[in-house]
Amino acid sequence: MRTDTLFFQLFQSFHTLLFELIDHPISEAEGYKFSSVEIKEKAFRFDGIFMPETKDKPIFLAEVQFQPKENFYSEFLAEIFLYLNQYRPIQDWQAVAIFARHNCEPAPDKFSQELIALGRIKRVYLEDLRQETDSHGIEIIQLILASEKKAPKLARKLAEKVEQEANTELRDNIVEFIEAVLVYKFPKLSRQEVEAMFTHSDLKKTRVYQDAVLEGKQEGLQIGKQEGLQIGKQEGLQIGEQRGLVKGQSAMLQRQLTRKLGKISPSIKSKISKLSVAQLEDLAEAIFDFQTSADLNAWVKKHLAR
Repeated sequence: MRTDTLFFQLFQSFHTLLFELIDHPISEAEGYKFSSVEIKEKAFRFDGIFMPETKDKPIFLAEVQFQPKENFYSEFLAEIFLYLNQYRPIQDWQAVAIFARHNCEPAPDKFSQELIALGRIKRVYLEDLRQETDSHGIEIIQLILASEKKAPKLARKLAEKVEQEANTELRDNIVEFIEAVLVYKFPKLSRQEVEAMFTHSDLKKTRVYQDAVLEGKQEGLQIGKQEGLQIGKQEGLQIGEQRGLVKGQSAMLQRQLTRKLGKISPSIKSKISKLSVAQLEDLAEAIFDFQTSADLNAWVKKHLAR
């Protein structure tokens, strides 16, 4: 699972999440701007930087680690001090090391241990977040960490909970996060098995999907007006609605592929948008077998050649 990408999106979507993880009042999140900053020379990049808009608040430098890594602290400290040297911030700073589980943390060296004792480095263990919560960000993290046995139940529970969310933009965003986690978490399951956990009808509620369908309907209505008796307004609307459904499915698949494989080239996106309904259905099945963008490129090349 590309947890660095996923956590970047989580921090970006839920601006109070880091403060919840480090047990700070969520009111402290006000006045912070989130970003991911690349450190030059060694191409280090923090998983998240929370930059205060005022001088009296500290900068939070966050790093997420889901696998044991012996040199985690040496690299983290290198990132921190390269950042301080290159950007020379006037604010104070605090580093936050976020581990999926306690056993993902290597033994801190003497220097790191001193910074931990001073409170410069705060450690968070996500496996400890087991209690009931009203935080959607924490709930998504719990879903990421859940076992394959428990994940379907958590996904359904969260999906049912967000159906009552009045903020439609937030609801759509959470639904898309659940979708992304399931795609990453169960790469070998069939489409039907994933849909049994989190139904395709739920995905159709997302804003991106609905906007594409609406665009298609409007396109069909225009076809009916322009071609008049040759095709008829109602038939034009039906054609447009079908095109809208195809666009909606294409948009959903492109987003899933981006979250699983990373950045997709514009040429591949263009080719996916030209796939037929049957080909899109095949792609929805095949996505669970893709491991790299090369797998996607090969699939698209093969199916467009038919």
